[in-house]
Amino acid sequence: MPRLRPSALSLVLAVALSAGPLTAQEASSATRLLHQPDVSATSVAFAYAGDIWIVSRSGGEARRITSSPTVDADPHFSPDGRWLAFTGSYGGNPDVYVVPVDGGEPKRLTWHPGADQVRGWTPDGKRVVFVSTRTGVPDAEPRLWTVATTGGLPQPMVIPRAQAGSISPDGRLAAYQMVRPWESEMQNYRGGQNQPIRILDLSSYALKKVPWTNSRDQQPVWLGKTIYFISDRDWTNNVWSYDTGTGALKQITRYSDFEVESVNTGGDAVVYSQAGDIHLYDPSTGQDRKLDIHVTGDFPWAMPHAVDVSGDLTNPQLSPTGVRALFEARGDVFTVPTKEGTWRDLTRSSGAADRSPVWSPDGKRIAWFSDASGEYRLMVGSQDGTGAVKAYAIPHPSYFYDPAWSPDGTRILFSDAEMNLRYVDLETGKTTQVDQGNYTWPNRDMAPIWSPDSRWIAYQKRLPGSQFHAIFVYSLADGQAHQVTDGMSEAIDPAWDASGKYLLFLASTDFALNTGWLDMSSYDRPVHRGIYLAVLPSGVPSPLLPETGDEPGPGTSKADGDKAGPAGKAAADTAAPRVTIDFDGLSQRIVALDVPSRDYVGLQAGKAGQFFYLERVPDHADVLHRYDLKERKAVDFVEAAAPGFALSRDGKKLLYEGANGEGRPSHRWSVVEADGPAPAAGKGALATSGL
Repeated sequence: MPRLRPSALSLVLAVALSAGPLTAQEASSATRLLHQPDVSATSVAFAYAGDIWIVSRSGGEARRITSSPTVDADPHFSPDGRWLAFTGSYGGNPDVYVVPVDGGEPKRLTWHPGADQVRGWTPDGKRVVFVSTRTGVPDAEPRLWTVATTGGLPQPMVIPRAQAGSISPDGRLAAYQMVRPWESEMQNYRGGQNQPIRILDLSSYALKKVPWTNSRDQQPVWLGKTIYFISDRDWTNNVWSYDTGTGALKQITRYSDFEVESVNTGGDAVVYSQAGDIHLYDPSTGQDRKLDIHVTGDFPWAMPHAVDVSGDLTNPQLSPTGVRALFEARGDVFTVPTKEGTWRDLTRSSGAADRSPVWSPDGKRIAWFSDASGEYRLMVGSQDGTGAVKAYAIPHPSYFYDPAWSPDGTRILFSDAEMNLRYVDLETGKTTQVDQGNYTWPNRDMAPIWSPDSRWIAYQKRLPGSQFHAIFVYSLADGQAHQVTDGMSEAIDPAWDASGKYLLFLASTDFALNTGWLDMSSYDRPVHRGIYLAVLPSGVPSPLLPETGDEPGPGTSKADGDKAGPAGKAAADTAAPRVTIDFDGLSQRIVALDVPSRDYVGLQAGKAGQFFYLERVPDHADVLHRYDLKERKAVDFVEAAAPGFALSRDGKKLLYEGANGEGRPSHRWSVVEADGPAPAAGKGALATSGL
């Protein structure tokens, strides 16, 4: 799958989160994260920290031109270098503004409720060129417009569709990028979003294309008769030039690490940003020079401040008996009491991303992934935040998912961005490979889960060819993986019954058209899933055999005699049930639960014989169902927001996030009795305000 690169927007956001004023000790170091530069005969303008700045072409101390609480972007010098046009949001909406290069009050030129983004000037300096979707119906396709600096109604250019473009110095030609890529972060993309740079004669309407071989070519700008643009035809975004007189193509930069983000021209130079730095390129000499730019100023957003994270809680978990809830929020790990007590920020690491916390089975420790070292590591610390935290370096660093603590507390299971499923031994630190997925489909979740006795791992894996998921079981005893389902259906979300006798999962027999997620063939193709149960030992009867109505046999209760098969009983807390799997004939011991097939997700096991799952309902809140094997029926338990629910390890408590009137997450969390009646709205609400 193509790698991902940060978009211009994400880089601007990164500035807002991480940049800060230079201290005296840092005064000798250039400021980074400078974006969208433009150049005049004497100066360079750029965007930094949501404002527009100007600096000499020789570098040095930059001067702030705009200062607003919103994001200002896309600075462009007028042809005479006296004015700057830029995209500002002073009125709460991106519009076109102009401001003198010496500073002053910006003047607003456009007033449309849609986004108007500056792209440059007409050669006479009387009008600003911008892109807008204001007439793009029924689809919001972008088009180039111009608006006079004296005000008035904007006028569309003759180009019917363009995301970016500029007019030649003599005003005869326009070079433009037609398509706005909707996946601009995707590197090495070679699909339909890629289009050649087009050159239109504005009088004859003759159209010409820059030579092109399916690369992503973008941001064309003129310098004399030459067009400079960004292209990934060498598999990395670099600056290229096209001589409209000779037809010659030339590669200007040859970066292979960080890509060129943006390019512009002015005076006699080309300016571009790469790796957060600004470079000037002189076409007459071929000299490329990185500018040493210093940005100092008042940045209140960079100062330490408290943030209420109650609306950002993710990755919900419960302590083993449900007395505290565990969350991730803004890169920190929090626990919240379900009744008495105070919340705790366990990590307090503003400079690191702490992800995916999980509680140990004995309730004493919490594990999470942290990138504080520069690469993600597994961290294990006390549940109350005291004492030392132990870090486990994982071979082949990556982004890690799905941590799961083994019930015996000795290992932690996880997957990574390359679809590897591994576990780490907490005593030795050794990492063991379990399996590897076949496809990095948009949903890369392998849903790994330990058996109650910590001897088996169940997970889902996409099969070659059909791209259906199948359920697999891995044995720690012999290191072998066994396919449980036959691959003729889309099987996901394995869950072990607490008795250790059954493995449940969701499966769909109408999923096939949804394997084509990229080519839109799956649109309007609803998916229905049923719930299935595999009886693991060959000698155990199905819990869904017809009722006999017989008197109970010796050693059984009357309630047990009402059913032909046992619903399964949890073992005592002191001893986990030993899981026995007879793979011979296992496919013939898979039965369907008597629930209608619907769009189910998130199957989880609670107490023995009890399971919870979410039903996704269009234009409505998701419905969390509870199924009881003994009663052989499901009940609507509560309306919730997917995927926000979790069960305590003992199966007695359930944590869920409620939904608002539109079915969206309400950011209101509650903990209720898992085997009790359907809870009333607001019952068991967690006190997360002020977290």
